[in-house]
Amino acid sequence: MNVGVFNRKNEQVGTVELPENIFNVGWKPDLVHQALLTQLANRRKPLAHTKTRGEVRGGGRKPWRQKGTGRARVGSIRSPLWAGGGVTFGPRKEKIFVKKINRKMKQLALFSALSKKLKDSEIKIIDDLNFNNSKTRNVAEMMKIFFDKKRPSTIFIIAKSNTTFSRAGRNIARLNSFKPGALDLYNILKHKYLFIEKKAINDIINHYK
Repeated sequence: MNVGVFNRKNEQVGTVELPENIFNVGWKPDLVHQALLTQLANRRKPLAHTKTRGEVRGGGRKPWRQKGTGRARVGSIRSPLWAGGGVTFGPRKEKIFVKKINRKMKQLALFSALSKKLKDSEIKIIDDLNFNNSKTRNVAEMMKIFFDKKRPSTIFIIAKSNTTFSRAGRNIARLNSFKPGALDLYNILKHKYLFIEKKAINDIINHYK
């Protein structure tokens, strides 16, 4: 399938052939949802951790004798019934949140999201994103040409040989750049627009062969 190629001034300078197995896949919301939940779950780190009565410091001695005091019997001041004691059924850092998904399913969800963005006119192919220097001004001026005063969330897929864009664009809010191999479903869905450098198309094809 042929799509237009634009320069940094938002002028069409030609066309390019995009692989249909990546950019012309039907929209599969259930699969995309499953893949996204799996990715987010695998990112999750179990930080919350409570101590049981066996882990709380102190409480080794019985606070008072078993009988004859008129008070309730107790074996340790670290009982969950006492303030400062252990916690019953609290969150533990040993909990595993990892989910699994087949590689082909993960790829298909990614291709489905890319295809929907292309269908919704949210993908634009740029002929060259390799600037002469790594000045933020270069990217800011280009974004102003494409979006005027608006600053929508945008992701740039740059070629492996591109050495300047990542540094030039990293200080601009709501803008991220990735090499083709680092592209993931979460970032595709998180950002409104997707700009792809023309040279990066071959990198994408080779990565997902």
